[in-house]
Amino acid sequence: MGLTYFKRFRMEYDLSKSAPESPPLPPAYELVPFSGDLIRAHAAAKYQSFRQELDANVFPCLGRRDGCLRLMREIASRAGFVPQATWLCRYSDRETGRNEPVGTIQGLQIEGWGAVQNLGIDPEHRGRGLGTILLSRAAKGFQTVGLRRMHLEVTTENTAAIRLYERLGFKRVQVVYKAADVAGV
Repeated sequence: MGLTYFKRFRMEYDLSKSAPESPPLPPAYELVPFSGDLIRAHAAAKYQSFRQELDANVFPCLGRRDGCLRLMREIASRAGFVPQATWLCRYSDRETGRNEPVGTIQGLQIEGWGAVQNLGIDPEHRGRGLGTILLSRAAKGFQTVGLRRMHLEVTTENTAAIRLYERLGFKRVQVVYKAADVAGV
């Protein structure tokens, strides 16, 4: 194992004006507000979204099913957890009749800020505006609990996510480095 530093941007959004606009939800998808019985579904969406992504190296728990479940339980149990900013996106497969979790976002309140945690969309469902929709819902959730600012961190190599956040009005405000033990480095 070798210690590697991953460059990340802290990006911020001013909620005092409005939440980011989002497109309509595509057919066959539904948004589900947080409830405790959905923790496994959030973890499944998180695993599908991150297991083959760079962030699974930065945060190894994202590359394992049990790690995603443990992380989701930890987030939901924190004192600053904001259920109103935590959403699940499901896809209903008409052929099989299955409802599959394909997207997730969680929100925390940290020092007066809304902190976005792990916005993820299953790669098979990207490009449909689901990330924008989840981020908009989280922003509105932060607003409902009185927060006027939100932030997130994104690995600088995740250019698609950075483009999304900037298009929605997030500003890069700081570069941070996350140390991670990476096998073979």
